[in-house]
Amino acid sequence: MLSKVTLSQRRFLSIANRHIRSSSTLLEPTAYSPSHPEPPYATLGPTSKLNLFSAINAALKSAMHSDPTAILFGEDIAFGGVFRCSQGLKDEFGEERVFNTPLSENGIAGMAVGYASAGGTAIGEIQFDNNRIAYSKYCFDTNIYISPAMDQIVNEMAKFRFRSGNQWNCGGVTLRAPCGAVGHGGLYHSQSPEAYLAHTPGLVVVMPRGPRCAKGLLLSSIRSKDPVIFLEPKILYRSAVEEVPDADYEIPLGKAEVMREGTDVTLVGWGAQLRTLQAACDLASKEGISCELIDLRTILPWDSKTIVESVMKTGKLIVSHEAPITCGFGAEVVAALQNEVFFCLEAPIQRVCGYDTPFGLVYEKFYLPDETKNLGAIRKVMELSK
Repeated sequence: MLSKVTLSQRRFLSIANRHIRSSSTLLEPTAYSPSHPEPPYATLGPTSKLNLFSAINAALKSAMHSDPTAILFGEDIAFGGVFRCSQGLKDEFGEERVFNTPLSENGIAGMAVGYASAGGTAIGEIQFDNNRIAYSKYCFDTNIYISPAMDQIVNEMAKFRFRSGNQWNCGGVTLRAPCGAVGHGGLYHSQSPEAYLAHTPGLVVVMPRGPRCAKGLLLSSIRSKDPVIFLEPKILYRSAVEEVPDADYEIPLGKAEVMREGTDVTLVGWGAQLRTLQAACDLASKEGISCELIDLRTILPWDSKTIVESVMKTGKLIVSHEAPITCGFGAEVVAALQNEVFFCLEAPIQRVCGYDTPFGLVYEKFYLPDETKNLGAIRKVMELSK
């Protein structure tokens, strides 16, 4: 194993030097600002029906075509990855730009920091392997095996610009990772670590809800000037299908999207939970309740302004996510909103989240905050506001 790691390190340094020297554009040490507008999808030209993993594949391909310094690496990446997100990319861009790494998440994150700090664009994937469950005792989420990489993510990636006084940065890093319940993952492969990551200043944390926004958000993430953790709800890899523009387009980071306008109550979520919230809104509409649904999209930095404006209109707020309720990111949203719109609230803010417990396969349907639980919260705030 030591010899393999050493060879991989030498190969990485060779690739890094070659690609960075051949590029005339280096990343500037400036923080990302979500200044570009939302893409007008109707004007982007032809579309293709894609599921989530195909949309991610299309975004990776587009990013690597536009940036000669971009490299893609991780466990099993070369033959397409466990979820096929990198399928065909090694054949198109060559093994020097798309390659496998040793089974070392800390090494993947460390390679990404080093490559990006020299001016390149590093796209790493943190992946899982079921055979590692037996000895992966340090992983809070063997679904994405991200905890072994936390030293590099928290102490290097997030602080690189700050500790240099803005003299250098590693803003060219994007780490992709699957997350969330999938229907058969069990207690190890079903967790949502966004709150852990959002507690780290210096990172951008993104979670798309479907193929169309995944492509635009991933392209923005790869091209941003800050390191990004891009979380992909794996239940959506094949189940979520949309018409996705063939063109290269970006969706601004740090900007929420109002998916559905309403007047009675505001619902906020992100990732796969949006499908559940859409179903809850449909059920509520049959009872004459008008719901406004907001997709946060970027968890850090998050768009409080859009939610504040919505709650000032509706007077009621429900936040829902898969992760456990205690210290989940919904708690941050609730705390910030009550400070901003307290005197506009007509009912206490509700959180509909996962329970504070690990959950095995047989208990998953009881654990998940489904549309019925969210409909109950909608009814509750409507009743309390009378």
